[in-house]
Amino acid sequence: MYMKILKTISPFNLAVCLIPIITVIYTFIYINNPPPSKYFGGENQIIGYIYSIQKKEDKIVLKVKAKENILINYYGQNSFKLGQKIKAIGKMKEPSNSTNFYLFDYKNYLLSEKINYTFTSDNITVIDNEISIIYQLKNNLKNHVQNYKSKDYLNALVLGDDSDIAENITSSYQTNGITHLLAISGAQITLFSAILLYIFNKIFSKAASYILTISFLLLYLFITNFTPSVLRATIFFIILTINKQFNLKINTISLLIITMCFLLIINPYYIYSLGFTLSFTVSFYLLAFKNIINKYKSYFSKTLVISVIAFLVGAPIIINNFFELNLLSPLINLYFVPLITFIIYPLALLTFLFKPLDNIFLILITIMENASLKLSSIDFLNLTLCHMNIIFFIAYYILITLILYKWLKGKNYIIILFIILLIHHNINYLNPISSLTMIDVGQGDSFLIKLKHNKGNILIDTGGIPTYDDKEPYDIAENITIPYLKAEGIDHLDYLIITHGDFDHAGMAINLIKNFKVNKVIFNKGEYNDLELEIIDVLKKKRVPYYQNANELKINNIKLLFLNNRIYNDENDNSSVIYVDIDKIKLLFMADATVNAEEDLLKTYDLPNIDILKVGHHGSKTSSSKKFINSINPKYSIISVGENNSYGHPNKEVLENLNKSVIYRTDLEGSVKFTFKRKLQIKTAVERS
Repeated sequence: MYMKILKTISPFNLAVCLIPIITVIYTFIYINNPPPSKYFGGENQIIGYIYSIQKKEDKIVLKVKAKENILINYYGQNSFKLGQKIKAIGKMKEPSNSTNFYLFDYKNYLLSEKINYTFTSDNITVIDNEISIIYQLKNNLKNHVQNYKSKDYLNALVLGDDSDIAENITSSYQTNGITHLLAISGAQITLFSAILLYIFNKIFSKAASYILTISFLLLYLFITNFTPSVLRATIFFIILTINKQFNLKINTISLLIITMCFLLIINPYYIYSLGFTLSFTVSFYLLAFKNIINKYKSYFSKTLVISVIAFLVGAPIIINNFFELNLLSPLINLYFVPLITFIIYPLALLTFLFKPLDNIFLILITIMENASLKLSSIDFLNLTLCHMNIIFFIAYYILITLILYKWLKGKNYIIILFIILLIHHNINYLNPISSLTMIDVGQGDSFLIKLKHNKGNILIDTGGIPTYDDKEPYDIAENITIPYLKAEGIDHLDYLIITHGDFDHAGMAINLIKNFKVNKVIFNKGEYNDLELEIIDVLKKKRVPYYQNANELKINNIKLLFLNNRIYNDENDNSSVIYVDIDKIKLLFMADATVNAEEDLLKTYDLPNIDILKVGHHGSKTSSSKKFINSINPKYSIISVGENNSYGHPNKEVLENLNKSVIYRTDLEGSVKFTFKRKLQIKTAVERS
């Protein structure tokens, strides 16, 4: 029977089935056993050719073709050109994977561009100014747009570099689910190709027109730095052209699969690229269910159906990357898709050629930006959705496929998916397990207590000392705390507890309160310092209640006891020391309390056999005396501390005092999550060595 079935399958169809399987196996093997880098990681000099330049406020980011691709962060003044050969003196660094659960992984992002190392330099010299013709062309195109008022969007829509678009605008596009429209994609390449074919057909033969168009696309691919979306669209166009010219009769889905496999063979790390996974997934489903689209006659009906399908099939990927979903996205796309496809993008091409159109183009861009900002502020339909594990992720796609199949058969069950999304949004009410997460905020403290059945979300401290990407600081609240809260399905904090006013504990409180819903804030005892007064000003403006001198905080059946009742002359000793029993797991948070406060605690309370101790003052020698540790006898000790910090935390003597407990440190394990099941479960973001 199997032989009969095999005989009915053509060799080509068999190949189309086998190629994806082989590609998946190859990708899996490659990623888990990558070829060794051509660098050992300790180099202090790099020589290579510049292929990308991005200027930021305090540095210039260069991507250089050396022995292999290298990203150089240059802190200095210089005017570089693409194609120049340079020598950089500095320090090489291997990017680290994300040290917090579920969040953006910078290392994987760089790997998708075949970059294994970054290099920090403040000493770069140009050693060869002879630039190839093709790089001269690229430099001329870059220079051409610099005098335009609309240069940010000309760079994005024509040259494939959207890094200059303002961060708040980019964020609004992301919220509205239209970021993909600003990436050069299939629609733009199709329009670009159609224009070229129309022009060439007037002059050359049909075959010559296709060859010239493909040549222009390959050149354009180089100009846009082989951006995955442009690479996908270009290769797909080439394969489509070959299929048409040689009458191979390969269906479009097979062509898309071949294109995907070809790209993954070129660079298996494309699997880490959001643009790659999202564009291929959406394209596949749009092609597979094109008959649904064809049922509708009017342009706007078709556009809405395409937007709905794209929204449905892109949802799981968007959720697992941004942890929120805008239910208005299909309707928003109904406005933005025709605006960008038929007005903004064609006008960008014309403006690029004819500078007098710059002001008109800028007006339309301003209208588009303002519309995006207004729409992104409508947040009641912007759902926070927790990160999904692989089982739920696959289940989502099975459900989506079934819904689309039923739609194809004339039965519309899309409402089921929206119901599932609403359940997903409220999934914490069904969660029967409480947890504690030590969030990796570098040299600082931040701990999330998440109570079962959504009975309470409590954040103890926010961190504050900027985490650095080489020399560049970035906002901990925006890049770590808020995304992690959303990844846990949390859209508000019931309580933010600020143990004391030191910057490494409270420095991100203002950013957090401004950008995330916080119901109540609790400060420690003692006088407010300058930072705490700044926080209070923001709380008053946001009308968020705040309290001081708390002794007990009851949340349903859980009590948080504030043990430190004395007022000291030292801000660290005035830290709120918090004891809480959750499902018979005893937790003690020492903030930055020193041995003086520890002595007073031992005189006042009986605290034997603590299950989880938040070690005082990041493991400083000023805390965690042998007497105190032996008295409370912690089973697990957790230390929030920055990697290679200048304070020498944690202290060796303190580690010796804690040696009877299992120690977890953010500088070694990254974020650590304790799940309070019948048996305590512990998960670290970085695998323990």
